[in-house]
Amino acid sequence: MEVSRGVFITIEGLDFSGKSTLVGILRERFEGSEPPTFFTREPGGTPAAERIRSLVLDPDIEMDDLTEAYLYAAARADHTLRQILPRLENGENVVCERYLDSSLAYQGVGRGLGLDAVRELNAKAVEAATPDKTFYLKLEPEEREQRAENRGSLDRLESVGEEFMRKVEGAFEELARREPDRIEVLDAMLAPEELARIVGGFLGEPRYTS
Repeated sequence: MEVSRGVFITIEGLDFSGKSTLVGILRERFEGSEPPTFFTREPGGTPAAERIRSLVLDPDIEMDDLTEAYLYAAARADHTLRQILPRLENGENVVCERYLDSSLAYQGVGRGLGLDAVRELNAKAVEAATPDKTFYLKLEPEEREQRAENRGSLDRLESVGEEFMRKVEGAFEELARREPDRIEVLDAMLAPEELARIVGGFLGEPRYTS
């Protein structure tokens, strides 16, 4: 019997937009449901990619912008080939916190490397794993700044400053304009439970085996 490919959803947004909170609620809601739903994040998701995550987010490490882009692409390649693709092909749904759109926004536009260059760098890793749906959590700059202040210590990407973040925000919005069928913009100020209802609706009602 042929297994239907699972649904691939990505959650995008700037730092402090509530992605992790949203994914946490979805994880609780769909735990033990059928078909299984796998929750993961980028950079990360495999032992190698988690090591890379520690490196690229370390506030004490300086690196060239191109080096940063290559490291994100390397983490994504391992994650996609070892986790995302096998699970999708096995009929599992996958929900990933950040994916290629983050690299396009942060490294392609924020770092100024160019969208085409970053797409090409990631092409082999993601060519067979395009998200079926991406939800972009849009957060106003004032609220983002307040949440950053409340956080305290920041990682290397969270501490880049508002000018950089404005570029990244503009990039996400441009990507959403280019691909309106795939990317849905959500107000990050909505209650997390409401955001989970919207995103979870794309997966359908959880079904549980007895």
